[in-house]
Amino acid sequence: MQKARKIIRNTQAGIVLFLLVTTLGANAQTWTFAKDDVAYTLELPSSSWHAVPRLDTHDHLDFMYADDSLNGYLRLGKRFVIAGTEPADLIREDEKRELHFLPGYVACGKGESFTANLKGANFAYEFIRDGTAMYGRIYYLQVDSRTFYVLHFTVAANRLGNLRQEMDAIARSFRLK
Repeated sequence: MQKARKIIRNTQAGIVLFLLVTTLGANAQTWTFAKDDVAYTLELPSSSWHAVPRLDTHDHLDFMYADDSLNGYLRLGKRFVIAGTEPADLIREDEKRELHFLPGYVACGKGESFTANLKGANFAYEFIRDGTAMYGRIYYLQVDSRTFYVLHFTVAANRLGNLRQEMDAIARSFRLK
């Protein structure tokens, strides 16, 4: 009986040690993205995430996981809306304007409430890009009655793995300066 208790204690101690080392290791890899000319900061859960410039009518910074956008890609944007617009309105608008036209588009639910530093909603969908099954997740984070930040993630479905948790963590860490 005493031998069994000792084994259980050693096993419990091993589990606690493993969790502690894993947590410390994960925290050690997290880095904060902040730039003087950007109005926000966010925590990137690993050094595999890095900023990539995107130029359209303005300079933007997107984020890519590793060296291929199929591994994970985050596009950030700021949206100005009519006062009283709800995240569900933005989901419907994005579906009608953009998402519905993606090859193989399938909505994964109607959107879920999301609360972190900013409240809002998230919405998941699937689609096909160049023959590859893709997963998309959009976070609509409300700043005030007329402003939302939109965090739009895409990743190849077969590479999703733990990235779903990283997407949530990045969205939860999003803060205005």
